Amino acid sequence: MTFSTLEEWLDWQEGEHPWTIDLGLDRIRRVFQNLEFGQPPFIVVTIAGTNGKGSSIALLEAILNAAGHRTGAYTSPHLLSYNERIRLNGIAVDDECICRSFERINRARGENSLTYFEFGTLAALDIFYQSKPDIVLLEVGMGGRLDAVNILDPDVSLVTAVSVDHVAWLGNTREIIGLEKAGIFRPDRPAVCSDPNPPATLINHAQTLGTPLYRLGHDYGFSIEQGDHSRLTPHISPVDFQPSVSSFEENWSWWHEGLSYQGLPMPQLTGVFQVQNAAGVLMVLEVLGNSLSLERQQIERGLKEVALFGRFQVVPGRVTTILDVAHNRESAAMLAKNLEARKIDGQTHAVVAMLGDKDIAGIFQEMCPEVDAWYVADAPVDRGASAEILANELNAVQADRPISMNDAIEMAYTQALAQAGKNDRVIVFGSFYAVAAIDHFLSGQTKKIAVQSDPI
Repeated sequence: MTFSTLEEWLDWQEGEHPWTIDLGLDRIRRVFQNLEFGQPPFIVVTIAGTNGKGSSIALLEAILNAAGHRTGAYTSPHLLSYNERIRLNGIAVDDECICRSFERINRARGENSLTYFEFGTLAALDIFYQSKPDIVLLEVGMGGRLDAVNILDPDVSLVTAVSVDHVAWLGNTREIIGLEKAGIFRPDRPAVCSDPNPPATLINHAQTLGTPLYRLGHDYGFSIEQGDHSRLTPHISPVDFQPSVSSFEENWSWWHEGLSYQGLPMPQLTGVFQVQNAAGVLMVLEVLGNSLSLERQQIERGLKEVALFGRFQVVPGRVTTILDVAHNRESAAMLAKNLEARKIDGQTHAVVAMLGDKDIAGIFQEMCPEVDAWYVADAPVDRGASAEILANELNAVQADRPISMNDAIEMAYTQALAQAGKNDRVIVFGSFYAVAAIDHFLSGQTKKIAVQSDPI
């Protein structure tokens, strides 16, 4: 089976495997071996976590590119085009490149059936093996232990914030999920955790494996302060670490053992929690110090230039639109804090579409204090929640605010804009599907959003 366009390949992949999500390494490992890739000719950094993976990869990519290192990055899902998932030096690869990889993988797979995500993972690896960048950044799709990217042994692992999500596949407690995330650890290969309160199972697994684990607040840390203190200072003790936040978030400091960077610029990603992600990224780069050459000015440039679509992305207009892919309770809480910190004179209108397997009630509980009117819509995928389900959950949490039900997210957004005054704002959140659809709507694009087979 072969196809001439990327869209044809993706359409076929969505129905090729019996199950949309089918965790496990046996199938992809067999095909990987058939491709005869051998040992990676590049440094591998694998990133797992519930929230912060995409931001951490964007930060790593920006800093490494600023330093002149050739990078490969594999992330999921995408917003505007599938090509965003596979990047070389921060630039998405073209359709032809991906199609060539799909053809090679299809020939090599034999009788092995692959999921949509497994095809994409192998395509990314094929492109990286062909291109031979200096360092490759791999984002786990779900969990870690059984995720497709885990077929490569990382030189450094990074686990970002861990919370409860994907309970049907990963478990319903942080301890169970933390152990799944720790599945990307390897014996004698360093790992970094940027969650300030990691599950005990994650720490214990690292100790059992013999994985050197660098923990936020224990082995490295950060503080956010006012003013410019750009200098390199000596050792700061990790004892009783608590990140401090001033009322003027102008810059921040980072430390590890005898090294400290003070007066760093804030990352160009909205939210104090992005400094937590950036701190973990600096620890990863420090661990890789013998393999990479980095100067402070390159770190600063990366922090200033990093960009990530769909993370509190502000779209100006008659009414300001904010796009955010928050789709679990913890990320919704972060979004609510960002909204609270940016008070407006008018009202906040929320446009929402979600997957049915999310903590819908918990997400609404976090967001309700910041929202004046709701516009809910069906998510047009198999796992999608209907507008009626969302409205019922909202009524149970906050019955005194107007709720409009819509068949499509574009209809919900159009209605919100019509109702919003000049001092109001519209926030679109709840899923990658919602943000991608409105991003396409705003840009006038009609290209298919091919993310329904992703484990998000």
